Amino acid sequence: MSESYRFGLAVLGAGGTGLLALFARRITAWTRIPAPLLLLVAAAVAAQAWPRLRPGAAGVEDIVTVALIYVLFEGGLAMGWREVRAAAGPIALLGVAATFLTVAGAAVFVHFAFGIAWFGATLLATAISPTDPAVVFSVLSGLSGRAMTILAGESGANDPVGIALMAALVAEGALGWGAFGHVAGVFVLQLVVGTALGVAGGRFVMWLERRIPAESGALAALRMALCVLLIFGVTVAAHGSGFLAVFLAGILAGDHLSEQGEVVGFHVALANLGEIVAFVVLGLSVRLADLAHLDVWLPGVLIAAVVAFVLRPLFVRLCLLRSPLASNERAFVIFGGLKGAVPILLGTMILHSGAEQSHRLFGIVVVVVIFSVLVQGTLIPTVARLLRLAPAPQRQSAAP
Repeated sequence: MSESYRFGLAVLGAGGTGLLALFARRITAWTRIPAPLLLLVAAAVAAQAWPRLRPGAAGVEDIVTVALIYVLFEGGLAMGWREVRAAAGPIALLGVAATFLTVAGAAVFVHFAFGIAWFGATLLATAISPTDPAVVFSVLSGLSGRAMTILAGESGANDPVGIALMAALVAEGALGWGAFGHVAGVFVLQLVVGTALGVAGGRFVMWLERRIPAESGALAALRMALCVLLIFGVTVAAHGSGFLAVFLAGILAGDHLSEQGEVVGFHVALANLGEIVAFVVLGLSVRLADLAHLDVWLPGVLIAAVVAFVLRPLFVRLCLLRSPLASNERAFVIFGGLKGAVPILLGTMILHSGAEQSHRLFGIVVVVVIFSVLVQGTLIPTVARLLRLAPAPQRQSAAP
């Protein structure tokens, strides 16, 4: 079989998969099961039937990283600085403090409940602590208000926190006072550099739009997409969090670009594509046979339930003690912490770290995500209605 023929089949598969994935939104409308979960499960089933579909380890992380770059940037654009500024305090507390508290609480539970060594328990807890922007932005797309802004902002803020913490832990390879100091140093460096270059990147994008306007809306959209890659790349090269940088750049540029429909529409479509790509690629890396083991799915379900209904309510209430949120908004923020692509991406980092029981830990992370999206994600519209949170106009979508 010639290389051109193989490439043609790959293109055919990618195009067909993408079109089928777009129709997952139609199925979601009928079943209320969030589209990201449908994509994840469908891809996992396909990989089980045709193992050749499984991508390489490095390929998974690279592809999902690029997809998340545009999901986060568009999430920032959709909110804008004016909206985020009013909820900046709760977003920062939930994105940083609540994430660390969840890591600590989940690690303790995992260690004592299932006998997993402290380092493995900490890796697992780090993977499942962040919420996911792809799922949160998708599920909350028909809702508006302070609670939704906080949930969206939290999902954008805690991903860089979780990714930076996981990268530092995996690089260190162990726990201990010396390791703790190194992990803390790397983590602080990533967040400080990511924040600084994210703000600088957002200002650069706005300066570029004002001083050197593009020849057309299409070229302006393309230039913006390339600037996003530039911001991410420069930040990572400077040892910062590229995810945090692109999210902040999107927030700062959001108000300025709100009236440029062609640019915003292009990035909405790009984020939708990123969501599809992330969940399909991650689904292809999941082995369904591994999830069927009792020591994988049972801990996964129990951990997911404890995080969703014990740890998150406790820590979110603690972080929002002085928040002006109404009781129904606070309840929705507690319920709406959805897991998704980012926890699975962090799970792949565990899988390829060489840590003890890495395959089991990865399987548990996948089960936690499935539980979160299936149970919490499916109930989001019902919970919003019961809490009397008003719907908003639907976000633009690339779905047919």
